[in-house]
Amino acid sequence: MGENRSQHVYDTLIVGTGFTGIGAAIKLTQAGVDDIVIVEREQRVGGTWRDNTYPGAACDIPSLLYSFSFVANPTWSRIYSPAGEIHQHIEDIVDRFDLRCRIQFGVEVNGLEFDDSDGVWTISTTGRKRYRARTVVLASGPLPDHKWPDVRGLDTYEGHKIHSARWDHDYDFTGKRVAVIGTGASAVQIVPQLVKQAEFVKVFQRTPGWVIPRIDVATPGRAQELFAKVPALQQLTRQALFWGHEASATALVWKSPLTRLVARLGKAHLRSQVKDPWLRRQLTPDFTPGCKRLLVSSDYYPALQRDNCKLIDWPIATMSPAGIRTSDGVEHHLDCVVFATGYDVHLTGPPYPITGIGGRSLTDEWTRGAQAYKSINVSGYPNLFIMTGPNSGPGHNSLLVFVEGQIDYAVSGITTILRSELRYLDVRADVQRRHNEQLQKRLTKTTWMSGCKSWYLTADGFNASMYPGFATQYLRQMGDFRFGDYDAVARHAPAVVGMTSSA
Repeated sequence: MGENRSQHVYDTLIVGTGFTGIGAAIKLTQAGVDDIVIVEREQRVGGTWRDNTYPGAACDIPSLLYSFSFVANPTWSRIYSPAGEIHQHIEDIVDRFDLRCRIQFGVEVNGLEFDDSDGVWTISTTGRKRYRARTVVLASGPLPDHKWPDVRGLDTYEGHKIHSARWDHDYDFTGKRVAVIGTGASAVQIVPQLVKQAEFVKVFQRTPGWVIPRIDVATPGRAQELFAKVPALQQLTRQALFWGHEASATALVWKSPLTRLVARLGKAHLRSQVKDPWLRRQLTPDFTPGCKRLLVSSDYYPALQRDNCKLIDWPIATMSPAGIRTSDGVEHHLDCVVFATGYDVHLTGPPYPITGIGGRSLTDEWTRGAQAYKSINVSGYPNLFIMTGPNSGPGHNSLLVFVEGQIDYAVSGITTILRSELRYLDVRADVQRRHNEQLQKRLTKTTWMSGCKSWYLTADGFNASMYPGFATQYLRQMGDFRFGDYDAVARHAPAVVGMTSSA
């Protein structure tokens, strides 16, 4: 690392230009932190909303709530805006806050290493360029890397393969026999669009999910005008949406009489849209609502009943050169297979090697499940702020509400380090341990731990992803930056353990 000593050391380096990275940059500059660089592996900003361009892609949280409270957009076209509009909103934010000059595109991070002696992170990239920074904000998001399924014979298939997170817009589905593997949040948006184009669509289902109606209408022009003229009205509408979603935690995060109400709503929606008893049986979940992600769609069930669509619930035995062979011995000949199979959510390790104090490895420490303090800091990895980190996932409300709390917490930590001239600020191991003991105890009472298998859990059932509480509780936690929870080391002095905020 000696060869990098002459390099410029940024105050903060941010990884990623999705909502989280852009929001962090805005809040840091507003707090007076100006020496910032943002690195992005692609050539455009946008994160998941840049990458997910499959037909029907949209958010399943209302746009007024799936946006930052400090960057109002009065002109959302619909209640649930499509992905392209959300991506354009991020582009507009970057221009509005003049952030492009801070972004370096085409830079893919492949490792972080902390130098104990000078309190500086060295960030390595696939292009062999290195950066140095006193603080790092990992804002690459919870779902940066798509995942191909572990299906036998995947590489033998000779037809066309498309992953939902990397859509092939050049492929013409007209006259094609298409399979969709997966029936989660992406699939319920893709299938209704594919049946309009393809000759025939087969949907391969492993587990049916709970589906509730999606009430999506265009935002009236008058409402957009009012939001633009009276920002307080838009903020009031946003608050109403927030509290409505917040109340749903009592049904989705914990099992209660309201959980049964959600189940009745899901079954009523199924009965109203699916008349065939056998198909209804195939589509009826056998787990508690909330245990897996709740699906929001009003056109998925009708799409499955079109003449050119069929639901297949036999397990996939193998893929073959011609298509898919299911465990009943049937070989399905296909021109194209669409994989709506999700992402690598890094529950048991970071997306690339992160080396902390004394050469310790975060990959090794997270082998049995990722853990952090307040989802954002990890003991032994000072000055590192992990956005949408372990146990920060909401099961009922907007992720961006949680992200705002994380950004504010990171700004508090980073400004403390810079203004107090600290070499580093490292959360105490005992504080992190107690935090996670309490967290995991609370998680045992949630719907996510009620028996179903989901991407929220590691292979051995450890919940490293979800937050067991209300958004208001999470925001209260993130609004309380306790300096005494950290070991603080001055830039030119030995360690001082457990300093108080008045020091």
